[in-house]
Amino acid sequence: MLSLPQRERRQAWVLLAPMLVMMFVLTAWPLVRTFWLSFTDAGLIGDGTAPAWVGADNFLYALTDPDFRAALWRTLYFTFVSVISEGIIGVLVALLLNQQFWGRTVLRVLVILPWALPTIVNATMWRLNFNPDYGSINALLTQIGLIDHYRSWLGSPDSAINVVMFADIWKNYPLVTLLTLAALQTIPEDLFEAARLDGASAWRRFRAITFPAIAAPLAVALILRTIDAFKVFDIIYVMTRGGPLDSTKTVSFFVYQESFSYLRAGSGAAYAVLMTIICALLIGIYMLLLLRQRKQGVSE
Repeated sequence: MLSLPQRERRQAWVLLAPMLVMMFVLTAWPLVRTFWLSFTDAGLIGDGTAPAWVGADNFLYALTDPDFRAALWRTLYFTFVSVISEGIIGVLVALLLNQQFWGRTVLRVLVILPWALPTIVNATMWRLNFNPDYGSINALLTQIGLIDHYRSWLGSPDSAINVVMFADIWKNYPLVTLLTLAALQTIPEDLFEAARLDGASAWRRFRAITFPAIAAPLAVALILRTIDAFKVFDIIYVMTRGGPLDSTKTVSFFVYQESFSYLRAGSGAAYAVLMTIICALLIGIYMLLLLRQRKQGVSE
């Protein structure tokens, strides 16, 4: 007869079984299928013949393709600038919203609004704002004297990627703000009061009290945003279609074109596998930094 712990473990596995099956069907199997396709010359439209095994040829081609390497560096630039900017802006706004002032509730609602907008709506809105003929950005900058003529912000390879990043940062910094603000509200006010009585400066109070309290939620927010930014596609598709001159063509857009425009499912799968590996490495770096920060906090 099974002991109580054994029965509890068996009951736990029975309860977890439906979720594990769904995870396999929706996550594990597509990943395995994509990994297998990356070693074949499969096309998106089959001709009735089985895909031929090509080994690592797709990966070797991807790693030596200058267009893919350029898209990779462009994606990393987009990811790091966006995530760092959202982290800084999100923390600063959270610190502001944590203060007591009239209209704070209304301001909190307004801060959440960009994050609540669908990405397609956000991208369309900023594409219209940066329109070279009637966009509000050109009108504002000319009226305050920062530029002397209307510019095609999304039509220039030098500025297009930065404009898309601006739209992405505007939409996603509220996520960092919300998680940081939730952590700030768990800090007892007595700690700040004691630090003030001891003569600690505002920066010292932030380093000793505020930052340790928000470090873990902030790390979670940055990890989520790193994953999302690295696989950015929809906002670029709406705003620039990867142009001009491929200046906003990221890895996700590269995978999309390879698989669905050129109908090469095998090489497209190889690009997707490489993208998954790089994204996992970025997450691993974040997790190591988070663990190191926690160990330092425990040792102190």
